Amino acid sequence: MSILEMKVPSPGESITEVEIATWLVKDGDYVQKDQPIAEVDSDKATLELPAEESGIITLKAEEGDVVQVGQVVCLIDMAAAKPEGAAPAAEAPKQEEAPKAAEPAKAEAPKPAPAAPQSYATGTPSPAAKKILDEKGIDAAQVSGSGRDGRISKSDAELAAVPAMGGSSLTATGARSTTTTKLSVLRRKIAQRLVSVKNETAMLTTFNEVDMSEIFRLRKQYKEEFAQKHGVGLGFMSFFTKAVTRALQMYPDVNASIDGDFKINYDFCDISIAVSGPKGLMVPVLRNAENMSFSSVEANIKDLAIKVRDGKITVDEMTGGTFTITNGGTFGSMLSTPIINPPQSAILGMHNIIQRPVAVDGQVVIRPMMYVAMSYDHRIIDGKESVGFLVAVKEGIDNPVEILLGGDERKGLGL
Repeated sequence: MSILEMKVPSPGESITEVEIATWLVKDGDYVQKDQPIAEVDSDKATLELPAEESGIITLKAEEGDVVQVGQVVCLIDMAAAKPEGAAPAAEAPKQEEAPKAAEPAKAEAPKPAPAAPQSYATGTPSPAAKKILDEKGIDAAQVSGSGRDGRISKSDAELAAVPAMGGSSLTATGARSTTTTKLSVLRRKIAQRLVSVKNETAMLTTFNEVDMSEIFRLRKQYKEEFAQKHGVGLGFMSFFTKAVTRALQMYPDVNASIDGDFKINYDFCDISIAVSGPKGLMVPVLRNAENMSFSSVEANIKDLAIKVRDGKITVDEMTGGTFTITNGGTFGSMLSTPIINPPQSAILGMHNIIQRPVAVDGQVVIRPMMYVAMSYDHRIIDGKESVGFLVAVKEGIDNPVEILLGGDERKGLGL
């Protein structure tokens, strides 16, 4: 059979439906095998749908349609020949000029008739209409009258629109259009989860601040050598990831989740890293981050961020994290209360770095400081544990050489 029915493949476990976000081809186009033909949104990621064979495509679903896994979304006629490139359009033949006839004498243009004088009643409201317009706060000059000689009637006043809040009928002269766009299934699912977290968890947030001076020094001193040896830059995220995995091992209930009446503790640290992508915030996971070196953390984060940006991230790469790190500082956030990523029980929020005066050994000095925030589920994490966890993260960031690099900065960085 030369007609292939393309069905929606399963993007991952527990996903039963997807939404056609964008068709990358048009009905009747010739497509090549493995060519991306559509982007589909699941409740966890945006994925590309590649053509299974070459041929002429017939679309069976519209953009925005929610389709079930296994449903036919297009047909591919594999017997159709690939059309040749369209030849350039032939130049239209020039029309021969008709012989010029003798020009007739130009007739004098008739003079326009004088405009009829405007009636005195035009734009004048009736007493009843004036009362209604005054109550609505509408200027009569903004209302078209339908009565005799343009007079504004009572019905004209009743139908007149009230000016938008914050403006007036005299000043609302700019563009006032609105656009309604359906939220993607991914955005709708994110919204649903965020609301459920607020409703179903006892979420609290604790704050602290960290001194980034030593990390600044290490990055400045070793960034070129680190990049030459490992092929990736030495960023902030590797330090925070290592500080978090150390703190999770010190406070195991932070690395846990609730399942009904049971608490599940994990003896591994799968760290979800929040990454901003074209379709919204994604949280790919670093598996067993507690065993990763600094260079391995940086390389894996770079690889996952590229996949998110290019829409190549898979559902499996975003499933199963035990703790999340999010960095609002890249967008300029100074302080926030991050929302837990379910079913996890805690999340660390990083923020922007500001040069601030701080007291060190009785002296006021200027240091690069960052506020950090930890939101946690108070049902299984007590205040003592949450504060202790964040203090442990602070210790690792304030003193990375001793705490994170084992006292030998070169060896700890893999140099």
